[in-house]
Amino acid sequence: MPQERPAPLDNRNARKLFLHRHLLGTPPKGTGKGADLTGLIQDLGFVQVDSVNTLARAHDMILFARRPTYRTGNLAPLLERDRDLFEHWTHDAAILPMAFLPHLRHRFGRDAERLRARWPRWQGDAFLGELRNVQDHVTRHGEVCSGDLKSTPAAKSTGWWDWHPSKAALEYLWRSGVLAISRRQGFRKYYDLAERVYEHPAECPDLKESLDWLNAAALDRLGFATSGEIAAFWDIATADEARNWCQAELGENRLTEAEITGADGRPRRVFLRPGTIETIASLADPPGRIRVLSPFDPVLRDRNRAERLFGFHYRIEIFVPAPKRRYGYYVFPLLEGDCLVGRIDMKANRETGALVVTRVWPEPAIRFGAGRIARLCAELDRVARFAGLDYVTWAPDWLVT
Repeated sequence: MPQERPAPLDNRNARKLFLHRHLLGTPPKGTGKGADLTGLIQDLGFVQVDSVNTLARAHDMILFARRPTYRTGNLAPLLERDRDLFEHWTHDAAILPMAFLPHLRHRFGRDAERLRARWPRWQGDAFLGELRNVQDHVTRHGEVCSGDLKSTPAAKSTGWWDWHPSKAALEYLWRSGVLAISRRQGFRKYYDLAERVYEHPAECPDLKESLDWLNAAALDRLGFATSGEIAAFWDIATADEARNWCQAELGENRLTEAEITGADGRPRRVFLRPGTIETIASLADPPGRIRVLSPFDPVLRDRNRAERLFGFHYRIEIFVPAPKRRYGYYVFPLLEGDCLVGRIDMKANRETGALVVTRVWPEPAIRFGAGRIARLCAELDRVARFAGLDYVTWAPDWLVT
C-alpha cells in the first residue's frame, strides 16, 4: 500500500503558526508581572539567560518583546520570593516555571553523568575533590556565591571560562540538582541547597511519563518540529528517545506529518498535532509593528531553523575579527509582521541617557522607506523607555544600503 503523502504547509502559513506559538503573532498586551508573567513563561516553556548587556539582558528583551509593560524588576519576586520560577538549564541557562520541575528533574542525573565525563578534560579534575567541601559549607552556612569560596585558581588556561575548583564544584552541584540558584545580585549567582529553594519538592515521575510530557510540551510550543527539534527544546530527551516517541505517537494517530515549504522553496517533513493546519486560517496575521528581538529569542535559538523558515541567516559574530565582520558583534534582529526585515546595532549610553543607534542593515530586497523608518522609530522609543533611557540618537550613516 503506497504511503500517504504528508499534508502540505506553505511557508507563509508556517511562519504565522510559528510566531503565534511563540507569542509574537498578536499585538503585545498584558501586565508583564505577577501571574501574567509566570503564565507567559509557561507558554514559552522557558526564557534563556545570558550575561551580555549592551542594552538589557537577554531574558528581559525576550519578555519585553511580548509585554511592553514588562520592566526588569518584575521578574525577581517570582524567582526569589514567590518561587513560581527557577533557574536551571535547557540548551543553556534559562528561567523555567517551578510547575515544570518534576519532569525536569530527570536532567539532574543525566547532567551529573555527562559533566563527570566532560569537565575533567575542560576544567581539570580538582573540582571533584571540592564537591563534598562545598556542599558541607552550603549546608552549614547557607547560600554562597563563587567569590565566597574562591581558593586555588584554575591550573591552566582554558579560555574565557576558567573557573577555580570551588566555582566548578558549585556549578556541578547546581547542574546535578544538589544546589539551586536562590537569587542573583546583579548578574552574580547565589547558590543554596535545592530543598531550601525548591520549597515544595515534588517526586520525579517515571522516565516514560516525563518523556511523554517533555516531548509533547516541546511540540505544543513549537507548533511543528522534527524529532531532533523536539529533543533539542528542553535538551533532556535524547535524539533516539524523541524519535521513538514521535513514531509511537504517529502510530496512535496523536501525531501527523506535514511537508513545510522553506523560505528557499525546499520542502521539509515535520511532525504536528492532527488538526493543526486547519486552525491556521483562524489565526490573525502577525501585527505589522516592528519589534526588536533579543539574539536569544526563542524564534531564533535554532539558527538553522530560522534560516529555513524565514530566510534569515543569523550568527553572533563573536569570534570574527572586527575588520572582517559584516555586522556588529551583537546585533538585534528586527521583526515586522511575519518577516525578519533587518538587524540593528545599538547600545545604551548610561552617562548621557541615550539609546545610540550605530547601524541598521536591511535584509535583501527590504527597503527602509519613510513608513518603515517611522515604525522603527516608534519601537526604539519604546525600547529606550524600557531600558531607562531618555532619547534615541542616530549615527550619520546609520542605514546601510
